[in-house]
Amino acid sequence: MKVSILASSSSGNSIYIEDGEFSCLVDAGLTGKKIIENLNKIDRDIKDVKHIFVSHEHIDHIKGVGVLARKYNIPVYANKLTWDNMNIGEIKTDLKFHFEKDEVRDFQGVTVSSFGVSHDAANPQFYTFERLGKKVSILTDTGYVSDKMIDNIKNSNTLIYESNHEENILLSCSYPWKTKQRILSDQGHLSNKDSANYLTKIIGDNTKNIFLAHISKENNTKELAYMTTRNILEEYGFDCEKNIKISDTDPDDPTNIVSVQ
Repeated sequence: MKVSILASSSSGNSIYIEDGEFSCLVDAGLTGKKIIENLNKIDRDIKDVKHIFVSHEHIDHIKGVGVLARKYNIPVYANKLTWDNMNIGEIKTDLKFHFEKDEVRDFQGVTVSSFGVSHDAANPQFYTFERLGKKVSILTDTGYVSDKMIDNIKNSNTLIYESNHEENILLSCSYPWKTKQRILSDQGHLSNKDSANYLTKIIGDNTKNIFLAHISKENNTKELAYMTTRNILEEYGFDCEKNIKISDTDPDDPTNIVSVQ
């Protein structure tokens, strides 16, 4: 299994995963043109993408979904409430599929599972991907991490995981107080500190790669997200030099495509 985070931030998110005959996008929150450009940067072609899995209806996760589905006949999967709240234009019936929360399906030998998160959307969910004992899990856009969420993603080989904001920067920024309250709420986003503390319960012996995702351009930096995560993990005895690689993600450029070890 291989993975690349094509883009991740508060302005747009999309993740590419492949394994044998299987290839997909999880969310397409940039323009279709930008997603195609970023796929090309990792030597992949949009024409080879077989599925798009949608987490929730916020524009930074669905901006390019409709365009890509229509132009390249890519099936789109989301739960019913997300479909009811997505504004992506008309899509042919034979490209629209329901994938409900806590559902498990097989796609070309890859087991895809969905699980709920806590975010201010209609029915937000994220996904895990498993094949031949290797597991990739995605968890962003949540205000907290429940025991059930932990159970779904625990001990994943590769984890794409939210480290959205530095709380002190957020509190002192120019955002309206209502917006700050939303981000800090149980239906908002994870701070660097909260993210790292939850991560100590998620990492297992199989966990080799952690991508810090959905990093706010206004209220965080890659360096702060990395240092907070590393410092807290090392306080709990995790070896971030030898056993676990922590990588950041970017709003504009894809990560190198990584083989899941």
